Amino acid sequence: MKALTFTLVAEPPERLDLSPLTPERLAGSERRDIEKIRIGMSKHGSKVGDIFRLAGSDPLSIVFEGGSARLDRVAQGMGGGSVRVIGNTGAQAGRAMRSGKLTIEGNAGPHAGSGMRGGRLEITGNAGDHLGAPLVGELAGMNGGVLIVRGRAGAFAADRMRRGLIAVLKGSGDHAGSRMIAGTLVVTGGIGEMPGYLMRRGSILLDRAPGHLSPSFVECGAPESVFATIIDRHLIAEGILKRPLLGRAPHKYGGDNAVLGMGEVLFPRR
Repeated sequence: MKALTFTLVAEPPERLDLSPLTPERLAGSERRDIEKIRIGMSKHGSKVGDIFRLAGSDPLSIVFEGGSARLDRVAQGMGGGSVRVIGNTGAQAGRAMRSGKLTIEGNAGPHAGSGMRGGRLEITGNAGDHLGAPLVGELAGMNGGVLIVRGRAGAFAADRMRRGLIAVLKGSGDHAGSRMIAGTLVVTGGIGEMPGYLMRRGSILLDRAPGHLSPSFVECGAPESVFATIIDRHLIAEGILKRPLLGRAPHKYGGDNAVLGMGEVLFPRR
């Protein structure tokens, strides 16, 4: 069967909530029923048929042709299958994903991957602020899975991250990895100020020395690290990097000692 394809007819007149358009929610639905699903978030109340032209029939493989910053909550809560967006997305793409694969061939707005518990989210362009971070009032951010940004991420990437892997390949903004509970954040291409601020546990892996760490981090030298060797191999096997990042004995800072202090910032020796 051909992938169920939603082709954007024109720029949406309002912000859209695309969370109903996931493989498991559309399984067994007829096309006429899908076209009647309300996705508009204003008084206009746009329906799928007002915004998209539908083709194909396989709900386990969904494609959105054409993107917009008004396409919010793409693949939210997805528990299997695949969703591909050819273009940009708005806020909370891939939020609370449990399984499956979401690919965004463009840029993503704030809170992409927030609350992820599993699956794989890959963004070929840039991501906004609070990548993999919690919404207001939530205690933890990303809780599992793999999140890859081939471009740049904004501020507070991996804030309060608990589990999983986030990789940002062209740099991130300030406070990356702040308040991390656990998990792994990889940033190449430069990182902003105060990475790992108030992190309790977890690992932040960089391709260069950070410029402005919190003073409550402690330099630990460059001990040989089995973890560094394993994560290098894993990043290459996952297709995230093409060559080792850390080497056998990366430089290490431990912290943040203003809180529990069991986290680490690792970067290669020069």
